[in-house]
Amino acid sequence: MDTDETYVDVRARIDALIDGETDWVAAMATVASELHHTFAHYHWTGFYRQTSPQMLVIGPYQGGHGCLRIPFSRGVCGAAARTKTTQLVPDVEAFPGHIACSSSTRSEIVVPVLTPSGEVLAVLDVDSNAPDAFTTTDQRHLEALCAMLGQRFGT
Repeated sequence: MDTDETYVDVRARIDALIDGETDWVAAMATVASELHHTFAHYHWTGFYRQTSPQMLVIGPYQGGHGCLRIPFSRGVCGAAARTKTTQLVPDVEAFPGHIACSSSTRSEIVVPVLTPSGEVLAVLDVDSNAPDAFTTTDQRHLEALCAMLGQRFGT
């Protein structure tokens, strides 16, 4: 199965698993688990939730320990939240202000989850121990997933 087909398959599973779910934390936990266990290059997969202005707090995730709090002014997650745009980072060492929650991380993709009114609900953060592990295919599918989550749980 190619990457597109794998994303279509995992998205179908996620949609079925969270069908009718109204709890945002349960949905985040399910999404993180499904993604993390589907892709071998996903070494840390999870959400950071906006819990106060300009502050992200760790939410459900899979993998080793993550940073507990990330201000919008720092790191890849902060940049995604601050700009409300996906951050596709092939080499985290080259990203200004990268926060090393794990010393093994080499590349990262962070996708904002926006409410229907455009506010940051959370960011989906995926780290890999391989350099340049994420492509525009990952970006396209993760953005579609996060858009759906924002529509469903951001009201």
